Amino acid sequence: MGLNINGITIPDSQMMRDATQLVRDTESNLLFHHSSRVYYWAALAGQRRELKVDHELLYIGCMFHDMGLTHEHCSCDKRFEVDGAFAAQDFLRQYGVKQEDIDKVWTAIALHTTPGIPEFMAAEIALVTAGVEMDVLGIDYEKFTDEQREQVVKLHPRPAAFKEEIIQAFYDGIKNKPATTFGNVKADVIKDKEPAFEPLNFCSIIRASRWAG
Repeated sequence: MGLNINGITIPDSQMMRDATQLVRDTESNLLFHHSSRVYYWAALAGQRRELKVDHELLYIGCMFHDMGLTHEHCSCDKRFEVDGAFAAQDFLRQYGVKQEDIDKVWTAIALHTTPGIPEFMAAEIALVTAGVEMDVLGIDYEKFTDEQREQVVKLHPRPAAFKEEIIQAFYDGIKNKPATTFGNVKADVIKDKEPAFEPLNFCSIIRASRWAG
């Protein structure tokens, strides 16, 4: 399944094949290829950091991290990250995965848009966020070689308009439940006391990333 890059592959098991097929059948091409790239960035980051990683758990975390943006798994009241976490949980339970491992995957997905926390947690949790940050924001872009980036993008294309398309995909997945966007209250507090304060803007960072397109 997939490619072999620096010895990193998608684990060859029925659960992995079923996960790939499920995500392929459920997500758009944009999200499927994004999630697939996230796995390779995450696994390569783990290799570079010399972390001990369960690659099956990492793969599920990466592949399901945006499932909450799909019609099939989108709730009316929960954050899309939580919807994706529950989708992964339901999937893993079918294969008798230990609850402590399910909890790792659940947490990895639930926290993947909450920077500053996952990096201090279990490797699988930290690396899902690292993979997402690389593919969407270009964080640590320079730590991957040209060859690595070319190999991954050749297998899982990153469209020329990816930045705008992924922003649109996020919007489409959350526009009907704006209350779920409430989260990092610290920026609100500073803004309240310092009216001139301008918090970082997620979309601006995406557009300014080193990735083309």
